[in-house]
Parts: sequence; structure tokens; C-alpha cells
Amino acid sequence: MIEPVFEVFARKSRGEPLRHIGFVNAVDGDLAKVYAWKMYDEQNWGEMCVIPRDAILPVNPEESQFVTMMGRDSEQELVHSKGTGSYGGAEVTK
Repeated sequence: MIEPVFEVFARKSRGEPLRHIGFVNAVDGDLAKVYAWKMYDEQNWGEMCVIPRDAILPVNPEESQFVTMMGRDSEQELVHSKGTGSYGGAEVTK
């Protein structure tokens, strides 16, 4: 049996963005949390999250309703919608 892959994200303090620190294989989310904490405990993490790899949805700017492509000739720029995601960013405009 091949165990599912869980991606591991962590941050040291609440003000920091989550960052990808690695992955673990586990039969379920509960074991993934234990494996992640044991495997990546070398840092003093304030928060750690595991996400099943198959739950990650790639974003394609050409298909997204939140990002539109605008440009002239060979020069293109991304115009992002207003948002305050978990990355801690504020409004992104151009």
C-alpha cells in the first residue's frame, strides 16, 4: 500500500507567513501531524500544518476568475484582486 503524501507548512510566530518545510507519508491526517512534528521539530515552530498533496489546487492565471491578464504588445502585467490571504498581505494593486 502506498501511503498518501502530506505537505508540511510551518511558521515560528503568528505574524510570519506559513512556509513549506517538507513532506511526510502517512495513512491519515492524524499520523501525518505526528510524523511532521517529529520529523521537523529541529526548529521552534509556533504553528505547523499538514495538507494532503492531492488537496492542493494549482492556480493557472489564464483560468482564474481572480487574476486577469492585461498587456500591450510583448509586455504583460498581472492585476490581482483585493485580498488579505493567510500570507498576511494586504491589497495588491498595480
